[in-house]
Amino acid sequence: MYRHLEEFQRDRDMALVYQAVTLQKNELIQENIREMSKMYLDIVSEIIERGQEEGTLRRDLYLGLVKHFILGAVESTITNWLRSKRDYDLVSMADPLIDLFIRGIGNPENTGKENGQ
Repeated sequence: MYRHLEEFQRDRDMALVYQAVTLQKNELIQENIREMSKMYLDIVSEIIERGQEEGTLRRDLYLGLVKHFILGAVESTITNWLRSKRDYDLVSMADPLIDLFIRGIGNPENTGKENGQ
């Protein structure tokens, strides 16, 4: 993830072009974007599967959902960075994203207590 964010931060124009191209309806362009996304998602799959094998990630995760959750969050972070009126370090968002992916948004101390469980 660091590398992904670093590349776009290093070349803001490339990030803008990538974002614009991904929204186009041209079939040839879409095929290339699908191939790039598949490569990225395959890397994410390998990382998740390794984490599951090592016991650092839950085994009950729906892999397809997790992959798209991660890709969507990274793309959204890049889009927000591009649209921001203030200049900030895009790479600095990697650790908060990783923390969100790994720990989620719930408070484990209170999970289930609100619904009478």
